[in-house]
Amino acid sequence: MQSTIDETPADGALLDAYSRAVTGVASTVSPSVVKIDVHGASRAPAGRRAEPDPGEGVGSGFVFTPDGYVMTNSHVVHGAKTIRVTFQNGESVHADLVGDDPETDVAVVKAWERDLPVVTLGDSASLQVGQLVVAIGNPLGFQCTVTAGVVSALGRSLRSKTGRLIDDVVQTDAALNPGNSGGPLVTSAGQVIGVNTAMIPAAQGICFAIAINTAKFVAGRLLRDGKITRGFIGVAGQTVPLVRKLVRHHALETEGGVLVVSVEGGSPAARSGVRDGDIIVRFAGEPVRGIDDLHRMLTDERVGTVTELTVLRGVHKLDLAITPEVKRRSAA
Repeated sequence: MQSTIDETPADGALLDAYSRAVTGVASTVSPSVVKIDVHGASRAPAGRRAEPDPGEGVGSGFVFTPDGYVMTNSHVVHGAKTIRVTFQNGESVHADLVGDDPETDVAVVKAWERDLPVVTLGDSASLQVGQLVVAIGNPLGFQCTVTAGVVSALGRSLRSKTGRLIDDVVQTDAALNPGNSGGPLVTSAGQVIGVNTAMIPAAQGICFAIAINTAKFVAGRLLRDGKITRGFIGVAGQTVPLVRKLVRHHALETEGGVLVVSVEGGSPAARSGVRDGDIIVRFAGEPVRGIDDLHRMLTDERVGTVTELTVLRGVHKLDLAITPEVKRRSAA
């Protein structure tokens, strides 16, 4: 009985500290969180994400520059004809789409206001499993709703609407609902470390956020170019396991690769000598374990640059020189 009495004040102090952390984050970050209303969009159902009917939608976002640039999800604003941003004080203004990237589900819009409160962007690489995080957004239209939880897992991959894997996704049990999409996931220090993006309706406490390090890179390119440029080599492929004897014989670093199902005529792959049936195992000096690895490596930095591509052709290993172009269709 004595131990129970001794523990109670400590438990109360911990709860008070937790409460102070959450309320501190809410008061610091909420003024920078906005409600986003879109009209005229023609978005397909998002599967995991329970979004409003096509044509109208509600989401969240957060101001990251004083002159009104707002980060949100691509699936919130993609295809919208009109966008309105509503601030915590109730003021609503027109916003323009700067650019969006469906393959990472990140978008930037410009709200025509100045001297706005901004969030502090953190470093998602410093996150730890179990760390306290707070989600702020507009679930079901309820503005500036705050939920809290922990980082459940790091380094998750989430399939985007385009079919491409989004890497380094943060899993959290902070409750998300339709309308939270695009809102910030924040540490107890008030730093944004994720962009809330998805929930699994059939599960409880399994929600996801795009890591802010990914979002910062994408947002920077959208501000600079209005789009993300990715490399294209002109193959359709699928992930396949490799024969163990070939792995040992060629001292390969992976037991999987990309089987080339078809090569587009006139493409970089066709010009470099890639053939149907080849298995891609390395690109730019890095092992290729599957189609998602290859997609990830086809960055804009590779466009126009001669790059080494290693393939297995039968029992032989070949090194080919390939020059990726600007991506123009869904093939890799």
